[in-house]
Amino acid sequence: MKLDFHSHILPGLDDGATDLENSIALTSAMKEWGFERITCTPHITNKFRNTPETIKPAFESLQEALYVRGIDVDLKMSAEYRLVPETWPEVLEKNWLMPIEDRFILMELPIFNPEDIKDIKPIEEFKKVVSLGLTPLLPHPERYFYLSKRDLMSFLEAGVKIQSNYGSLAGLYGDTAKQNARCLVEEGLVSYYGTDMHNLHYVNVIGQWFSEGNPIAEF
Repeated sequence: MKLDFHSHILPGLDDGATDLENSIALTSAMKEWGFERITCTPHITNKFRNTPETIKPAFESLQEALYVRGIDVDLKMSAEYRLVPETWPEVLEKNWLMPIEDRFILMELPIFNPEDIKDIKPIEEFKKVVSLGLTPLLPHPERYFYLSKRDLMSFLEAGVKIQSNYGSLAGLYGDTAKQNARCLVEEGLVSYYGTDMHNLHYVNVIGQWFSEGNPIAEF
């Protein structure tokens, strides 16, 4: 199964697809590349206060639009949960966890400001998710430039799996993220991949990378 674990293609929910037509364009590109199933993972952060109740209508609207247009791709609904105190404790308290493939929870660290995490200890939150019988999936660690290799290995030892971005390997986020992603792949630390699709610029960069013969990983 050619499966995308990470995308922001639902209309109007976060910094991804702006509207339904934009969502359809992004999804169509991913379908053309060969993806058979796309997991929709809008942000749940201090800025984007999404819940299952806000995500479901956008998800269903995209599903219906794709059906009407005859675009045959399997969509799944989940979220990208950022470990920040504004949202993460409420996610656990209200059981807003929507596992990917009935198993994985995409748990993101702050991209630029590690202090946004405040008193939350990531490894403890990862262990909480493991105790629920689920697997924490850490997205794009190649982009957390502040994250030490020692910390990353401690996450893996706690049961975390790594999801790297195709865009990182394609150079979408710059040379440092690209090199970091390559190192993770070469060391055999990456278990899964995602487009982290946001907009048409991602389509251009990732599409070029696929056209150069780089394959979609199969799940």
